[in-house]
Amino acid sequence: MVELKTDTSVDAMHAAGQVVARALTAARKAADVGVSLLELDEVAREVLREAGASSPFLGYRPSFAPTPFPAVICASVNDAIVHGIPTRYRLRDGDLVSIDCGAVLDGWAGDSAISFTVGRPRPADLNLIDTAERALAAGIEAAVVGNRIGDIAHAIGRVCRTAGFGIPVGFGGHGIGRRMHEDPDVPNEGRPGRGLPLRHGMVLAIEPMLIAGGKDAYYEADDGWTLRTTDGSRAAHTEHTVAITETGPRILTERQPT
Repeated sequence: MVELKTDTSVDAMHAAGQVVARALTAARKAADVGVSLLELDEVAREVLREAGASSPFLGYRPSFAPTPFPAVICASVNDAIVHGIPTRYRLRDGDLVSIDCGAVLDGWAGDSAISFTVGRPRPADLNLIDTAERALAAGIEAAVVGNRIGDIAHAIGRVCRTAGFGIPVGFGGHGIGRRMHEDPDVPNEGRPGRGLPLRHGMVLAIEPMLIAGGKDAYYEADDGWTLRTTDGSRAAHTEHTVAITETGPRILTERQPT
C-alpha cells in the first residue's frame, strides 16, 4: 500500500533528508588515503547525534540478512555494489567508494547515497560515477505527476545501458516515509508508461546502481550483506529521496555545494 504524504509531512522528511545530506558530506570530506571505513561510519554517527536523529540502518535485519546491520552507513569499495559493512579496511589511492546513509528525525526517514574516488582517480571510475549521477538525474526528471513508475525505471535504465553498464538484477529504489522501505518498488530498468501512476504526496528513494563490466550478475559476500560484481569490475551507487509534487520533483536529500 502506497501512503501519500501531506505537504507538512514532506517538509518533515526534508528535515530528515538534510541530516542525511550533512552526514554524507562529512563522510566524503573525511575520506582520504589511510582512513578506515569504520572512521567514516563514526563521522556519520556524530552528525546524526548532533541532529538528534537515529539511524534506520543500525540494527536493521531484513529476511535475507544473517545478522543485524552493525553501522549507520553502508560503505562499498571498488567491486562492492551496495550494502558494504564498514570495517577496519583503510582506503587506498584510487579506490572507488560508495556511501549510503539514512536518518530518522521526528519519526520520518531520509535515505541517500554517493559515489566518489579517493586519491588519484581512474578516468573509467569518473565516467562510471558521472553516468550514475546522470541516471539519477534522469530518474528524478521523470518523477512527475502523471508519469508512472515505469517512466522512472526507463529513464534510469536508458542512461545506464547506453553507456554500456550493467544493472544489478532485482535491486532498485523504494518508497520511503515513516519507514525506510515502503511501497512501491522503483526498478532501475523498465518500460515507460507502465506501473503505478505517480501522484502528489508520493515519496520515493530513487537509486541507480551501475556495474562497470556491463554484466548484471552479482554475488553475496561471506558477511551476508555486501553484494559484489561477479566479474570483479567496479560499481557505483547514487540515491536521493524525492517527493512527487504538483510543481515537480522535490529532492529532500540535496547536498549543499562544498
